[in-house]
Amino acid sequence: MTAAEVAAFERSIAGGGVCLFPADTVYGLAADPESEAAVERLYELKGRPAERPAAVMLFALDRALAALPSLGPRTRAALERLLPGAVTLLVPNPERRFPLACGPEPERLGVRVPALEGALAPLAAVRVPLLQSSANPSGGPDARRLEDVDDAIRNGADLALDGGELPGTPSTVVDLTGYEEDGSFEVVREGAIAAGRVADLIRNGTAA
Repeated sequence: MTAAEVAAFERSIAGGGVCLFPADTVYGLAADPESEAAVERLYELKGRPAERPAAVMLFALDRALAALPSLGPRTRAALERLLPGAVTLLVPNPERRFPLACGPEPERLGVRVPALEGALAPLAAVRVPLLQSSANPSGGPDARRLEDVDDAIRNGADLALDGGELPGTPSTVVDLTGYEEDGSFEVVREGAIAAGRVADLIRNGTAA
């Protein structure tokens, strides 16, 4: 994956494209979270119900925090302990940012900041937010290699980035919507990061 390929990826997203890309977990589909037409195409490629939420991915923690200025200090500190990493964090979204990613709950948003190491490092140049979902038919197996992506999805994407073989386990989903108020959190889906590790990071601030 070259800098030129990553630049083409960003241009395609900005132009309303739907693209395949490697995250730190599995291959994903990405679109401009402000483009209703692009998001609709992404959902159609996956066969995903339109009412199901997705996540917004940014490729640096500072960009994620800047995109969500209304986060309280306690929640921001939790994000700084957990990200970047293989987690999707559900956070309060009182300003209803990125509504196309929120499904029926516009005041709750899923946020991802992947760990960009090795072959994924060139993705750090991407400065725009992405609406992101795994590159598999809804309910189907996740893809750890580009060639594992369903043919219909791969052929329907406008551009594909090859990051080699990925770990293959989707992100762990953590609900932090109550964390600001009372310190509560819930592991909604255990994935690449074990629930106990998540709890340790949140409670003790152990470096990821």
